[in-house]
Formats: sequence, C-alpha cells, structure tokens
Amino acid sequence: MDAFSCSFLSTLPPLKLRSPVPIITTPPHLSISSVRIEEKPPTTTTKPKAPPQSPKTTRPPPSPVPLPKDINAASPSVAAAKKRVEPKLSTLIFNTFDDIINNFIDPPIRPSVDPRRVLSDNFAPVDELPPTKCEVIQGSLPSCLDGAYIRNGPNPQYLPRGPYHLFDGDGMLHSIRISKGEATLCSRYVKTYKYSIENETGSPVVPNVFSGFNGLTAAATRGALTAVRILTGEFNPVNGIGLANTNLAFFGNRLYALGESDLPYSIRLTPNGDIETSGRIDFDGKLFISMTAHPKIDTDTGEAFAFRYGPVPPYLTYFYFDKNGNKQPDVPVFSLTSPSFLHDFAITKKYAIFADIQIGMNPMEMIFGGGSPVGMVASKVSRIGVIPRYAKDESEMRWFDVPGFNLIHATNAWDEDDGNAIVMLAPNILSVEHTLERMDLVHALMEMVRIDLRTGIVTRHPLSARNLDFAVLNPDYVAKKNKYLYAAVGDPMPKISGVVKLDVSKGERQECIVASRMYGPGCFGGEPFFVAKDSGNPEADEDDGYVVSYVHNENTGESRFLVMDAKSPDLELVATVKLPRRVPYGFHGLFVRESDLKKL
Repeated sequence: MDAFSCSFLSTLPPLKLRSPVPIITTPPHLSISSVRIEEKPPTTTTKPKAPPQSPKTTRPPPSPVPLPKDINAASPSVAAAKKRVEPKLSTLIFNTFDDIINNFIDPPIRPSVDPRRVLSDNFAPVDELPPTKCEVIQGSLPSCLDGAYIRNGPNPQYLPRGPYHLFDGDGMLHSIRISKGEATLCSRYVKTYKYSIENETGSPVVPNVFSGFNGLTAAATRGALTAVRILTGEFNPVNGIGLANTNLAFFGNRLYALGESDLPYSIRLTPNGDIETSGRIDFDGKLFISMTAHPKIDTDTGEAFAFRYGPVPPYLTYFYFDKNGNKQPDVPVFSLTSPSFLHDFAITKKYAIFADIQIGMNPMEMIFGGGSPVGMVASKVSRIGVIPRYAKDESEMRWFDVPGFNLIHATNAWDEDDGNAIVMLAPNILSVEHTLERMDLVHALMEMVRIDLRTGIVTRHPLSARNLDFAVLNPDYVAKKNKYLYAAVGDPMPKISGVVKLDVSKGERQECIVASRMYGPGCFGGEPFFVAKDSGNPEADEDDGYVVSYVHNENTGESRFLVMDAKSPDLELVATVKLPRRVPYGFHGLFVRESDLKKL
C-alpha cells in the first residue's frame, strides 16, 4: 500500500518521529535518546551548491515557503561533520519525556508499530548517496530512457525511540539518471521543513502520524509535549509538519515530491544526477495545508487535477492546475458527510471520481482500544462520487452506493456512451480492516466498475484473481480508454514478487493476465512504471514501451534496476543495471524525460 501520509491527520497534534538503523542489531531493552543516520564520507567530494533558483518560465513561479538554511547539505561528508552538535538543554529535557512516553506509556507492542519488525530486511533505511556510476550487466539501456526514473519512499532520519509505522518515515528519492546508455544512481532526502528542523536539532521533534496517537493517553501526552516544543520555539507548525515520502509528479514544468500531510516540495536534478530540494510550494498562497500524493495529469491538456481531505468540514476539497501550473479555485465538497481516507481518485475527460471507502476516522478505537485514530468503519457503505471535471461548485456532485468497494489506488477511468457512463479500473482491498495493521493479510482484487449516470446502476467484475496493486498504464492514456495495465504482485503485501500485464478488454469472468515476470526466490521489487518508446505519438501502439522497476535480492543483499519489454509475452528483460548499493522498498515513482529535466 501506499505511504498513507494522510492529509486529514495533518491538523491533529503532531506525533513523534523516529528513525531506523538495521533494527535487528538494536537490543530490545536499550533506551536510546536519538541516533543520526549518516553517510560515510565518499572518496571524492563535490562542491556544495546553493539551493537552486526558481525555474525561469513565462509565468511567475509558485512561491516557495522558506525553509531552514542549508537544506540541501550538498556534501554528505560535510553533513556528517556538521551534525555532531551538542543538543540544547531544552531538547535533552524534551527527549527525556519522550523516552518516558515511549518506554512506559506507549511502548511499541503491536507488530505494525514495532520498529524491529517494520524496519527489518530491505525496509531498513540507508544513508544518502551522491551521484554514483552504475554497471549495466545485461543488455543495453534504450535511448528512449534518457532521463531519470525517480522513486519515493520512507527512510527515517533517526532511529525510532518508540512506536513506528511503515508510513512514518522521512521521504527519500532514489533516482537513476540515464544518458547515452550509462546510468547514475543518487539517493537524497526530500528536505522538508520537518526533516530540516530535526536535522538541525539533532533529534526527532515532530511526532509520528500513524504510530503516535494509539490510545487516548498516548495521544494526550505526545500532544502536550508537542505543544511545549512549539511554545518554546523548537519548531513552527505553520511551516509544515508533514512528510513528502509517497510520490512524485511533473506538471507546469516543475517536479514535485508529494505526501498527503504537507504541501508539495519542488525538486530538481542537476546535470550530474544529484537531487536538490528547492522549497515548499504553496502556489502563490492558493494551496493550503496539504494536497493528495496522487494528482492526475492529462497529457492532452497539460492540466493536473488534485484534491485534499481532512478531519473537519469540508472533508474533501477538489481543485486543478492549468497547463502552466497555476492553481484554480477550490471546490469544497460538503456532501461528503464524514471524514474518509481519500488516498487516490480518478479522472475522465468529463468527470472526477472519488471513493468514500470504509476507512475513516475511528476515535472510539483510539480512546478505548488503544488503536490508530484511522481505521475501518464497519457500518459504513462505500460510495463513489462523480463531479464534473471543471465544476465551479459541488451542485452537480452525485454519489452512488457501491457496497464492499474499498479502493486505495485508482488506476484509470474513462467516459462511455457519449458521457452517460463511466468506467473505472482499481484494485479493491478485501479484508480492509487489515489495511493499516496487517498488510500481509490484505488481498487487492483488480476490478472494472461501470456507472450508468442515467439509471444510477453500478456493475462490477474482477479482472484477475491475483493479489495485485500499484497498477500503472501508459501515461498518455490517463482519462482515456486503455487496454493494458501493468500491476505489482503482492506476495504478500507490502512485498512485491513480480509484475503482470493485464488486457482489460477481455470479457467478464476471464482472467485478464496476458504476461508476467516473477523476480525469483528471495527477490522483491516495487511499483512498476511504464515508459513509452514514442510518447505523444497517437500512431504508436499503447504497449510499445518498457516497464521499469527496482528489484532487491534479499539473499545476496544486491539491488538492481530492471528494464522489461512491455510488449513481450514474458516481459522479457532488455537491460539489467547493477546498483552500487541497495535501494530499500518504497512507494511510487515516475520517469522524467531528459527534455523535461532541462525545464526544471
């Protein structure tokens, strides 16, 4: 599943964040105030660079919110030396109270928040890595891959001192820059305000969202400690308390790192393949608090469609950006009558589609059961909401009951019957009660859902019996009828044992998988991504391109970057790149062509 950095938790009292080191080596009863994950000095150093200026465009760029200085800490060796600072007395006192909460009031008892389990194997974090050359050990890299594949994911900056959920880690970008058949890997943290403040302080400051509010006592004590930190000036929540660990998006000639608990952060890649954070972007003051990590980009118009959700009305707010990246006015949706976990959505050429699922705010479980404030609402009937794509208000919003349909990710949607019907493709999460606590028990069933807007009749059928999520398609087919999907195989989730290709044009009650590639014993990957050979060419076949992904071998500790032929019946390997060090499992990513990288 996804980073789940839900925006609707960003307005709650901040929780406590920690960071991992291979947890297996940490004695279970050892009390540690804070440990910094630092990179060993590289053999060669590069000259530190100042944060990049806003890109030169024909429009005024969105305003970045100021961050603490030196947010890019260009050289890891410099960062390592710099962070050997003595914490302030107030910080030591706060950390002592934090340790009391973690050891006596709310210890990490449940497996889902035990850092020794959550951060085991290839979920353990890594240091930053400066641009490092990679070896192509099989085949050759196609010329259409000149650019960068960048994947986001959680990588906590500090060893967790208490409960820690998989979705709580600081965002780290892993970029493989490809040019003329050669590849360069770089891994850098997204320098959010939260990351930067904690980096300067030398210890965690902002509490974890998914693991810090488990129970009334834990929520009250961590909330009180956070309030004191704010009053004493340790951090200012106005500048953001969230993460950018979930996804990336490119629109308006800018690249953004995204997480649902904060505003987007502008990212750029340097010519040598390094990654820099330019700043926190509020689009000239028009974007508030947060934004979905799954905006939808219509490649025909260049527009980006998005939303935010929260714990107070309006629980859903819809908006979009024009082709130049200018944010358009909000459309609050008050017909969503209770807070829901709206992680993703879909668009067609005429509509935007939202799913009001059975995961929402669950305060009773938090107060009396010691669980998360986000959980399953068993009595709730799932609904799908449809609103015109360019709506000025919610007057034309329509809701359709779809019992038992709980999507976390929406893959695609399109219009049919002259706009009188909508078809959506999405994995339906079975056993939704396990979504946050036992992801290994979750089965995602890829479904096709059709809504007749005239009669209100909703029909559904599965496309495969396999456990499939993180499905992608040719980006040129977003909001249009597509034939092919490429989905990750859960074995079980969140580990990915392979990728399959589905032909969704097959009739009902047929297995739609037409090609697959399993990674082999002990080998696991992540979300696949489709890169078209000739993007934007209407004459090109929909599946004429490549599927790429990072894959890690847990037996050898080695990570690789795979390039697969998207047309072949067995997703034949076209190229394999041996990476200079392991890349942890993560969430979502994208490919940015060289021509677009030059616009940043």
